[in-house]
Amino acid sequence: MSRKYRYRAAGGVVMNTEGDRVLLLRRPHRLGPDGQPEIRLPKGHIEPGESREEAARREVREETGLSGLEIVADLGRQTVEFDWQDRHYVRDESYFLMVALPDAPTALPEAQFERLWLPWEEALARLTFEAEREWLRRARAVTTRRR
Repeated sequence: MSRKYRYRAAGGVVMNTEGDRVLLLRRPHRLGPDGQPEIRLPKGHIEPGESREEAARREVREETGLSGLEIVADLGRQTVEFDWQDRHYVRDESYFLMVALPDAPTALPEAQFERLWLPWEEALARLTFEAEREWLRRARAVTTRRR
């Protein structure tokens, strides 16, 4: 691997208003290291001129189809390194805990994704990548402190 690609990304851990379920995205056409379809949190690139929060809202809205998203907490930042398609990537990630507002209009998620609303523990077990399990643990800790 000769080149290193560095970029910034932002996303959300989205929970329902009751706080008992979290939203994951299943990618049926992309397999994880275990050979099963990837199950991910919504996130994507931060565009030039966008704040971390703006990018997180936009990416979650685009990928999930949910428009009513309230940011509850900033979950912080972490750097993730990985190799994919013969390239080395360094991704600086930011995540936010969000609540999906029930009366807001919704659309279909992006074609590559299927929405899964799961209880926290099941979601933690189903996520494909450890870095995303860390975001879920951080979000769960915030919800526990808020009660």
